[in-house]
Amino acid sequence: MKGTNLGEFEELVLLTVAALTNEAYSVAICDELSNHTGRSVKLGVVHAVLNRLEEKGLLKSELGEATNARGGKRKRFYELTMQGKTALINAKSMRDQLWARIPSLAWKNM
Repeated sequence: MKGTNLGEFEELVLLTVAALTNEAYSVAICDELSNHTGRSVKLGVVHAVLNRLEEKGLLKSELGEATNARGGKRKRFYELTMQGKTALINAKSMRDQLWARIPSLAWKNM
């Protein structure tokens, strides 16, 4: 298994896979990321990140059934592994702890 640290985009992809539940395939993930982040997200980048997250053991995938709408091609669906869920929980916990350390006075002038 490769390193377990999550980059920002890796975390966003994991969160998106979790949100899409049974519909988490590359095009849907890409569209969801574009819609919610306002970023232009390239499918090739999403594929690379999905592969990397699977290599890290944070995701697992399986091929769906072939459909006529896709010319007989099968979609690859992704889901979080227990390790992926733990990584997201740890990332959120770390962020929450850091946010909690910010003095409330710093936000009064904003």
